Amino acid sequence: MTEHQDARRPVAVIAFGGNALLRPQDHGTQEEQFTLTWKATRWLVEIIHRGFELVIVHGNGPQVGNIMIQVEEAITKIPPQSLEVCVAQTEGSMGFMLQNQLRNRLNEEQLAKPVVTVLTEVEVARDDPAFENPSKPVGPYFTAYRANLLMQEQGWQMVEDAGRGWRKVVPSPRLVVAAGGGGIPVYQDVGNYFNGVEAVIDKDYTTSLLAQELDADLFIVLTQVAQVAENFGRPNQRWLQEITVAKAKEMLEQHQFPPGSMGPKIRAAIEFVEKTGKEVLITDAEHLKDALARTSGTYIVADRAGKEA
Repeated sequence: MTEHQDARRPVAVIAFGGNALLRPQDHGTQEEQFTLTWKATRWLVEIIHRGFELVIVHGNGPQVGNIMIQVEEAITKIPPQSLEVCVAQTEGSMGFMLQNQLRNRLNEEQLAKPVVTVLTEVEVARDDPAFENPSKPVGPYFTAYRANLLMQEQGWQMVEDAGRGWRKVVPSPRLVVAAGGGGIPVYQDVGNYFNGVEAVIDKDYTTSLLAQELDADLFIVLTQVAQVAENFGRPNQRWLQEITVAKAKEMLEQHQFPPGSMGPKIRAAIEFVEKTGKEVLITDAEHLKDALARTSGTYIVADRAGKEA
């Protein structure tokens, strides 16, 4: 091993949802989002204090939803934008907010580290079965009348969502070939040209691939709970400090982790641990400091026999 490799600092890759910067109870103003971003940097910089180089992947669900509302409201005045362009916009705007406030936090704590935002395309398989059955609701809610009009005029696929109205549905393919960022979805056509496509790539799968490519030492997934639970919400619920890959797979087969919440996080964690033999930490922002000290959070780890081997 070279001297440079010996001196390599460990790398942590962290994923968190867009609702960390735009909560349901917020008005969604820029000032609010900058304030929440500043608060987020408090727990992000804690990872740096622990000796890690840091790579951040953020979600953007609420932010993309707001842009699509703006698109709909201005539909008679400004040509509409496609979903992948809206994703690119949020990668830039949220990246700017994070970069700006992280630099301020680092300056305040006298940490000399450059911060850079990279807009990233993520290649998806154009023949992914998900394109045949779009299932991911995005954007604003419409009346049945407006939804029917959009389906006829724009060719959108739409579904009634939770009794609140109709929403556009897009595919959420999992066969990610290249990883990074929040993921601007593109595909390669027969002429090897890249084209944007209206789709949503789950950030947890993308982050897992990114962490593998970077040979990260720790993959952190921030969610809404401090720990992963067995039998969540039931009388026999039990919080777990550590889960082996075998146990995680068993719990997935038992439908312990819903596909719309903890499921993708667990699957992404399993993939990372199996490919690297390293660990994944799942926790919430409030307990991140304790989780890094292994007094909170849930660690997904390799099977014991694999470790011994």
